[in-house]
Amino acid sequence: KHHQTYVTNYNKAVEQLFQALNKVDTSTVVQLQGAIKFNGGGHVNHSIFWKNLAPVHEGGGEPPHSSLGWAIDTHFGSLEALIQKMSAEGAALQGSGWVWLGLDTEFKRLVVETTANQDPLVTKAPTLVPLLGIDVWEHAYY
Repeated sequence: KHHQTYVTNYNKAVEQLFQALNKVDTSTVVQLQGAIKFNGGGHVNHSIFWKNLAPVHEGGGEPPHSSLGWAIDTHFGSLEALIQKMSAEGAALQGSGWVWLGLDTEFKRLVVETTANQDPLVTKAPTLVPLLGIDVWEHAYY
């Protein structure tokens, strides 16, 4: 339900954007940017979130092995240290948002970042690729 609302509202805002662009209605174009970012981000973030919840038979539910496990150990010391860092970052986030494990493609390292509201990780830097997103919105705890 939550995810579908983001998709519906994003599509509506994009449709309104095209209409405003055709009319050269700059004021409306600017006003729609927040709705596009929020709802588009909600769609992107939840699309990643659902994939992160994969059952064991689809590769989920197990500690990461091979290159990801090695990278976690290298950049954070251990999986447990990464979990503690992500938990602390999530608890410190004021309001609603996301905690991300991302790959910084520029520096070739794993990073933990937070984003407010439905901002996707790419809003922090274009070189960040999300690997795991944890929803810290209140509805995530229902």
